[in-house]
Amino acid sequence: MTGTHFPKKAEVTLRWHLVDAADMVLGRLASEVAEVLMGKRQAGYTPHADLGDHVVVVNASKVRLTGRKWDQKVYIQHSGYPGGLKRETAKDRRERAPDKIILEAVRGMLPKSKLGRAYLRKLRVYAGADHRQAAQLPTPMKFYHTAPSAGE
Repeated sequence: MTGTHFPKKAEVTLRWHLVDAADMVLGRLASEVAEVLMGKRQAGYTPHADLGDHVVVVNASKVRLTGRKWDQKVYIQHSGYPGGLKRETAKDRRERAPDKIILEAVRGMLPKSKLGRAYLRKLRVYAGADHRQAAQLPTPMKFYHTAPSAGE
């Protein structure tokens, strides 16, 4: 009788996926990307091993937020010093650094550990349509859980 097979890192071939974030809802996009980064779509998924694929997200500046979140969602940072609290609305963050919106959303859905940081290193986010991973030939990613928009 044999036990459960846990794939080794050398046995796994990592793929590259391309995601166009234009007109996609941020939370739904982030959950799908986190799922691919962790390798949960693979048959040999193992929670303690980094077997996920690489993801390239383009058009981050065109991502959607539902409701009034562009004005009401606030990103907060603190430097650790008195008076070091910084607040920024989602609308301001979109103007300053639109790639950070998707990066932070995906980071929040990954494990808070060394493995989660390893997953995050396989994510590339670009504000526009151009990206530097053309040599890796990323394939467009199919979304499983995203509901079709009203126009479809």
